[in-house]
Amino acid sequence: METDENKSPEHFLELIRNSKKGKFKIYIGMAAGVGKTYRMLQEAHMLLKNGCNVVIGFIETHNRRETAQLTEGLPLVPRHKVFYKGKELEEMDLKAILQLQPEVVLVDELAHSNIPGSKNEKRWQDVMEILDAGINVISAVNIQHLESLNNVVKEVTGVEVSERIPDQVLKSADEVVNIDLTAEDLINRLKAGNIYTADKITTALNNFFKPESILQLRELALKEVAGQIERKVEAEVPRNVSFRHERILACISSNDKTAKVVIRKTARLASYYNAKWWVLYIETPRESPDKIPLDIQRHLINNFKLATESGAELLRLKSDNVAAAITQVVEENHITTVCMGKPRLSLIKIILATNVFNQLLKKLTSNNADLIIMS
Repeated sequence: METDENKSPEHFLELIRNSKKGKFKIYIGMAAGVGKTYRMLQEAHMLLKNGCNVVIGFIETHNRRETAQLTEGLPLVPRHKVFYKGKELEEMDLKAILQLQPEVVLVDELAHSNIPGSKNEKRWQDVMEILDAGINVISAVNIQHLESLNNVVKEVTGVEVSERIPDQVLKSADEVVNIDLTAEDLINRLKAGNIYTADKITTALNNFFKPESILQLRELALKEVAGQIERKVEAEVPRNVSFRHERILACISSNDKTAKVVIRKTARLASYYNAKWWVLYIETPRESPDKIPLDIQRHLINNFKLATESGAELLRLKSDNVAAAITQVVEENHITTVCMGKPRLSLIKIILATNVFNQLLKKLTSNNADLIIMS
């Protein structure tokens, strides 16, 4: 993907100079060590050579000699020093970058969590501020940090990735470039000590860097970049034939333990179709705030936050007729696909709910909408 002429440094330089708004380029890879930071620095040298005012906002070399050598000769914004729990830590100096107003800034580790007390909780939020200020950004992230893939990555690797970025951040990029390696090449780099120090290699090989895990992560990265290209084509290339524009609705409830999964899977579906999507919560009389426990209320609020960060429009309705409320939203928003979690009901409850479910199916069919039950 990265060899595409439309993803070259020259093309990004042309985008920069033809726009007053901050342009955003992301290098994405299947795992640490594929060469994202190295490629960012190579591009920075090319931009500098072409007279572009480019600076390093934050680069993490991970003590890799070849990567560290590429930082030489590039203007650097000194890091902001912060004392936290008795230790001196370093963060990207957002204020200094905004005051300096460079043409392009390199910001590594897009999914990084800032030190508590920083202006923004996440580095991607810092990047959004930089872009809003009209400064162009080149950044990097691994595929496992994408919010909607959190459950998939855990299944593939057995690792819960805590630092994540909303899918909307990746969607907002003007260019997404996949830095690809074969699983064999990446594992050979790891064994040669080109990714982690010697004391970490065995642990990495037994966990995240298993060949079968790397292959699946590589597939996820390739699919994501292919999806980005498809969305760009649909947005920019005129079509001579009409086609159905997908509009997707995810339905969640307060006691639905799979709500996060439904939201993330629907986000992936919406991303694939480049579709507008909604998350619907229907508050029934028994689910009023004074009747549900505080821990469930907290889960609900976190799910609302996840939905908006993933790019959904949040809808909240009060109704004692769930099927009618869903149908109303489907009709008003011209929904084409409704997604909901697999119901965890006893046989008797399923039988009692059959009429309601049939009523919903009949109304969805009359509106030419599909229903997806997610596991």
